[in-house]
Amino acid sequence: MHFAPIEQARAFLSANPDIEMIELFILDANGVPRGKLLHREELLAVYESGRPLPSTILGLTLHGEDVENSGLVWDVGDIDCRAYPLDGSLVRLPWRQIPTAAVQVSMHPGQGMPAAIADPRHVLLQVIEALKADGYHPVMACELEFYLLDQQRDSHGRPQPALDADGGRPRSTQVYGLRELEQIEPFLADLYAACKAQGIPARTAISEYAPGQVEITLDHGDALLAMDQAVRYKRIVKGVAHRHGMQACFMAKPFDHLAGTGMHMHVSLNDGTGHNLFASEDPAGTPLLRQAVGGMLRSLLDSLLLFCPNANSYRRFQANSYAPLAPTWGVDNRTVSLRVPGGPAPTRHIEHRICGADANPYLAAAAILAGIHRGLREQLDPGAPVEGNGYAQATERLPTDWLTSLQALEQSAWARDALGGDFLGVYLAVKRAEYRRFMAEVGEQDWRWYLTQA
Repeated sequence: MHFAPIEQARAFLSANPDIEMIELFILDANGVPRGKLLHREELLAVYESGRPLPSTILGLTLHGEDVENSGLVWDVGDIDCRAYPLDGSLVRLPWRQIPTAAVQVSMHPGQGMPAAIADPRHVLLQVIEALKADGYHPVMACELEFYLLDQQRDSHGRPQPALDADGGRPRSTQVYGLRELEQIEPFLADLYAACKAQGIPARTAISEYAPGQVEITLDHGDALLAMDQAVRYKRIVKGVAHRHGMQACFMAKPFDHLAGTGMHMHVSLNDGTGHNLFASEDPAGTPLLRQAVGGMLRSLLDSLLLFCPNANSYRRFQANSYAPLAPTWGVDNRTVSLRVPGGPAPTRHIEHRICGADANPYLAAAAILAGIHRGLREQLDPGAPVEGNGYAQATERLPTDWLTSLQALEQSAWARDALGGDFLGVYLAVKRAEYRRFMAEVGEQDWRWYLTQA
């Protein structure tokens, strides 16, 4: 674990004399940033000796509640654990009214115990180091879809698309529509400016497959750095949207009749000299690429909870919706779960299309890379790529419910070995607590279905 030197903080403070507040955050297993708001004069001490955070901070439910059997509450007296800043993570938040910067921290592997076992960034780092020990250097990129919603609900209390520049609401699907992007130009201008200020390589913007749905691609690079950037990018999108009177929604399926929101993960492996080991004139890639696909397919069920972590995640899986349903792969085929895009040989890679936008990028990437490593070690054969309609040809389906995925991860010896039993103990305790809470809640859908008919 490499933490940032104090010289970075001194240089930042010197170059930004107007900064008054520092938002210190760590990402929990649900992908929720949690932390503290510090004053400027407190920053150097964080770099010198870390910042104490309670052990419970990495064992909370999505709603911020303690999970008593996580092992991070009463068992350890909610002990303080020290977190340190990540290299290059101290950046301005240009959308804030008070001049504010943010710094991302991670638990120290020694001083941060016992919370360090539940730090999702540690999980990814351990998987990457295992790959590097065998001579493989993972390269990744992230594509995150999101909806731009109005901060005000409609007359029925439901979320609705945000107003566009003309004061209207987008009502129809205009995938790849240029006018739709023009209508949100003020938001996009501030978003790209904030990404540039933070060193986030935001690239192509696309109007997606629903009114108000947008996707912006991020550049590929070192896998750990790429996921750091995805985490920070998501916070930028939410912050800039809020400044524009909108809400950026990364919920997997916010509307039953519209497209879900995905997080497509692009991955390849380099050797120690930076050569792409998947590069081939063959559109299906090298034998190593096919082994990587075989490992990911073999590990899909065991990993599904990390790709689709919430009850709502599974509403996204519908036939002919561009959300894959089966352990399938293909070449330049968007009806499969694992797609090998076309393009020049040096760019050959795999696009993993299963994750919802609600997944934690660190944990999703860790599961993907661990599956790849499994395929290489066991030299797994993925079988022939699917041609044509992958939905129609699927002979096996992924489960489409939260509990089945939870149980699959719980029972997976491979996952415990690849991701760490201590981490999974905390993560599964959190997810079990959320499952019980979700299933116990009675609401509108129950009344609509059963109030007069049961």
